[in-house]
Formats: sequence, structure tokens, C-alpha cells
Amino acid sequence: MSRTQHRLSAIRAAMAKQGVGLVALGPGAHMHWVLDWHPHPDERLTILAIGQDSAHFIVPSVNATQAEAHSGMPLLTWRDEDGPRGALLALKEVIGDVSAVVLDETMRTDFSLPILDVFTGAKPAFADGLVGDLRMLKDHAELDALRTSAAVADRAMQAGLNALRPGLTELQAAQVIRDQFAEQGAAIAFTLCASGPNGAFPHHSTGDRVLQDDDAVMFDIGAGYGGYPSDMTRMAILGDGPEGYAEIHDIVERAWQAAADAARPGVAAHVVDDAARQVITDAGYGEYFVHRTGHGMGLEVHEPPYLTSSSETVLREGMVFSIEPGIYIPGRFGIRLEDIVILRAEGVEVLSSLPRQVHRSNRKV
Repeated sequence: MSRTQHRLSAIRAAMAKQGVGLVALGPGAHMHWVLDWHPHPDERLTILAIGQDSAHFIVPSVNATQAEAHSGMPLLTWRDEDGPRGALLALKEVIGDVSAVVLDETMRTDFSLPILDVFTGAKPAFADGLVGDLRMLKDHAELDALRTSAAVADRAMQAGLNALRPGLTELQAAQVIRDQFAEQGAAIAFTLCASGPNGAFPHHSTGDRVLQDDDAVMFDIGAGYGGYPSDMTRMAILGDGPEGYAEIHDIVERAWQAAADAARPGVAAHVVDDAARQVITDAGYGEYFVHRTGHGMGLEVHEPPYLTSSSETVLREGMVFSIEPGIYIPGRFGIRLEDIVILRAEGVEVLSSLPRQVHRSNRKV
């Protein structure tokens, strides 16, 4: 059985359990997970339509040859001058009336509404509760791809850390990482460099601030490699670093360890967030931890499960997610330590081999 057939079978089993008659996926990560491919998303309605006993690709006629070659599925085509309604009505003839339809939450609204207009009376739900739930558990090939991508990011991060010195701008420091990603054939996603007081902004936009003696510097980087992303954050200090840095770095590291220790199959995701947050709160910095503890990662950099204080998602072996507590002191600096982990029966496997300890650059202006 091919991977696509295996995943279609898993989707149909979930459909039967949830009483769903149709799953409609647009060009994006859900479709890619099923087919290992998705067409370029544009305004022309394109749907992978999965029923209990069939699967069809609804596609504009101008893209039919490509869709047939990549999907291997029967096509329901439509022409620009006719619009997609005829193809949707043909789908309904095959599938019949359904009581519930699952729609890709990431696809265009003008794809969703025509589906609901044809399948009148069907109760809609989003695909994150069905396809998304299946995607949270990674297979061996996905885990291997994520490990490889993490190793690429390690090398890029190390190059950036080694290049740090006073006098560089944030953009110049980030460019070292971008160049290293490019040399390895990775598709660059983001290269955040936040220096000095800019580190207090968790999602700082890398700019032209010049790195100075005793700055703390945050790198948060990621790129796609082999179809799967990376995401990691590391810290550096120039010279002695800002006053109080070592204490806060230690608190964040202890928060990371507490979260990792709490991550076990069968526990709710909020337990992991609670563990990290408690360490930081007990140290007196609770108000400065301003985001969730982690997010899932697979085909997308951010996907379920989300490790928030309110998440009741039960963690399962084979899930992949970040652990990234942080403390952000306005006007001074910020510290975030982020690693992607695989959840195993006995705990977490860290993908990066690069230590979370602070990188020290003693080069002066």
C-alpha cells in the first residue's frame, strides 16, 4: 500500500468514526500530506474530495494534465467559461447526500461556500479535527526528514554565532545564516536576529541596529529542507553581556527542562506549558513570559499540537513540537531557548545537536 493509500485509509477510518461523508481539501499542507504534492493555490477552485468509497480531484481544465500526473485520481474538471458548479454537482452524484462535510480550514472561502451550496444541509467542520489530528503523529520518513532539516539548521546557526562581533548590523548577522542555508540548498523561511533591547520583542523584525559590546543577541531561524522545516532559537552575548543575563538565562533553561520533563504521552498539552511557566513565575518573571511554550511542527513550521495554558490536547508518542520558554525585559534584552523535540514513550528526543548554552563572543569593537 502506498503512503497516499495508507493516509486515505486513515482519513476514511476517521470519517466513519466522526460520521463525515465528505472531506474537501484545498491546495496546501493537508492536501500535500495526502498526495506528497499540491498545485499552486490560486483563485480557480481546486479540491481533493475524499468520500467513504471514492476520491476525486476537482480541478480547472487548464491544470488537468498536471493534476492527473501527480494525483493518480479520477478528475472532475471544469472550464473557466462554465465555472466549477458543474464539477461539484458531478461529485454529489457520485457521493450522494451527506450529513457532515469537513472543509480545509486553510483554503479560500470562495472554495468552501460553493461546496456547502451544493451539499445543502451538511453540517460543516474544519479539517484540523480530522486530517490535522492524523498529521500530528509523524511516520518514520517524516521524522527522518525533520532530523535532517534540523542538522541543516544547526550548521547555519553555528555559522551565524561564529560570525558575531560588535559593528555588524542585525541584517548582516542574519545574512551569514541565510548564506549558509542557501549553500546547503535549504529554502529560507526566517532568520530573526534581535540584539540588545530589540531582544525584548519576541518577533522582532531584523533591522539595521548595530551590534554593540555587551549586547545579548537572539537568533531564531528556520528553513525548509527535503520538504520539511526547521525552527530553533539560540542566544549569544558579546563581551560580558548585559547585567543579570546569566541569572535569567539559567531560569529559562530550567523552564525548558521542566517542560521537557513534563512532556509524556497521555498528558494534556497545557501540563507542559504549566511546567515551564511555573519555573519562570516562581523566579519572579512570570509577567515577562508572554507567549505559549510551544507549537507542533511537520509540513508546516506552526501546526498542532499547540502547548498553551488552555490546551487539552492529549500528547501522543510520535508528535513533534517545540519547547521554547522565554523572558523578555523591556528596554534591556530577551532570552528564548527553543528546540524541536519528538515525543517518545520515555520522554523527548531533541532534534538539534547544538547546545542551548549561551555562545560567547569576546571580540570587541
